[in-house]
Amino acid sequence: MPSLGRLHLITDTRPGRDPLAVLRAALPVARAELVVQVRVEDDATDRQAYDLARRVVALCRPYGATCLVNDRLHVALAVDAAGGHVGAEDLPVRAARRVLGSAAVLGATAREPGSAAEAAAAGASYLGVGPCHPTGTKSGLPAPIGPAGVRAVASAVDVPVIAIGGVTAPSVPALRAAGAYGVAVVGALSGAADPARATAELLGALTC
Repeated sequence: MPSLGRLHLITDTRPGRDPLAVLRAALPVARAELVVQVRVEDDATDRQAYDLARRVVALCRPYGATCLVNDRLHVALAVDAAGGHVGAEDLPVRAARRVLGSAAVLGATAREPGSAAEAAAAGASYLGVGPCHPTGTKSGLPAPIGPAGVRAVASAVDVPVIAIGGVTAPSVPALRAAGAYGVAVVGALSGAADPARATAELLGALTC
């Protein structure tokens, strides 16, 4: 299984965003510390997801960065991604593990200790935990759990916890202190005027 980077970049495919431009800026800075989660809008076709994921895999490869595909595990297999990530409404973790195989990276979403422990026992390589803070990049999310919620999950599992939801560089130290192995971001990079600098700031916060 590939080693897991601490900074997860989730592709932002909303209108007016250029996820590949953000990725090209972030990769030379983060290199193997970067995990790119290819996420597309719900109404995107499988072909659109495939085309984006294929390009992301090609960009990541020279830098040793990891590419995962969210939700659409068949696309992950088709582009030879390192694995995938499943949410609460996607395939159960145990079924997703059967689809991807034992060597793949498999992330799962959790927000409380019970479901987190179940996901880890079912074969999740890491857990995306949140939302930690309010965020406008995805609608319909539950209330933020804050660092205390991250700590509760991290203390219940042995797999890495990736904090997600409204994460910015200033908020990283508290999340790390709560037990987060790393963080996942969308707007902190896709909305940055200088994504390379924003990447460096996030990495600095993760490693201090």
